[in-house]
Amino acid sequence: MLTLAWPFLLLLLPLPLIFRSKQQKQPQGGHLLLPGASLPSQVTITEKSKQSRKRYWIVWCLLVVACARPLWVGEAIELPSKGRDLMLSVDLSGSMQIEDMVIDGKVVDRFTLIQHVISDFIERRKGDRIGLILFADHAYLQSPLTQDRRSVAQYLKEAQIGLVGKQTAIGEAIALGVKRFDKVEQSNRVLILLTDGSNNAGAISPEQASQIAAQKGITIYTVGVGADVMERRTLFGKERVNPSMDLDESQLQDIAKTTGGQYFRARNTEELEQIYQVIDTLEPVSRDQLSYRPQSELFYWPLALALLASVLSALTQVTLFKVRFKANLRDKAQLAKGGR
Repeated sequence: MLTLAWPFLLLLLPLPLIFRSKQQKQPQGGHLLLPGASLPSQVTITEKSKQSRKRYWIVWCLLVVACARPLWVGEAIELPSKGRDLMLSVDLSGSMQIEDMVIDGKVVDRFTLIQHVISDFIERRKGDRIGLILFADHAYLQSPLTQDRRSVAQYLKEAQIGLVGKQTAIGEAIALGVKRFDKVEQSNRVLILLTDGSNNAGAISPEQASQIAAQKGITIYTVGVGADVMERRTLFGKERVNPSMDLDESQLQDIAKTTGGQYFRARNTEELEQIYQVIDTLEPVSRDQLSYRPQSELFYWPLALALLASVLSALTQVTLFKVRFKANLRDKAQLAKGGR
């Protein structure tokens, strides 16, 4: 059905009439009309002025209707009544820009791989509620738990390395996830932590945060990102190095073990995707049946019509100016002949 988001704005419709009535009450100077002189042109100008006023009125009405936000509301759609609550915690520290991962034969940095795999992971989570935490020097909530998977994927896509610092506050990332789950009842309470380093920032240690998470019934799945071997060019030729030497796997394993989760090593796309199968085995939790009505914005239709009417009114004003100019010339010519 058709409805208005802000119908109270329709009260602005008679506003031009109020201003017009006040202007008409003000005293106006007299006019001297010569009998038989410029009468036809004056009639033409008056008719065009009336048409112009009608167009102004139409433009005003269309603008007010556009401001009231007309909406087309569709039929009610029921949301899935069962699902999981998953909080994704993604590392944005400086080391995530190391290019030691491969996607379709192309070498990319670690964060690009996470964006590629997790975006697909989010898309598959139909019926689940997903939240997003980004952390480096500190942890920040980018998106609360929501079924709007498209928005969460967009937030992850827009994130940038170094956005919230260059260090790694794993403890704060866990603590923030625990805090957000405190507001949720009847939930699986799953936190997926993706990082390529060890905790070197933040006000709380990962051990303390994981113990609190275990007490709250939150399961943490940790993912260590980074390749084991990478070749780099030096002055003496190619050198094989371990780009993941800063990754504290034992710490991530302890976090997962404390909360009853699992640790995954993600050296490539296939290993990172293994977490899909584990999450799919979790039993969905029943929720209250919710529904929503899809809405389509229609304000651009009256706005476009108002723009079109404004252009037509402007063209009319140009024509009216030409008519007045020619009428004045003709009237002056008639007065000059009468003076002779």
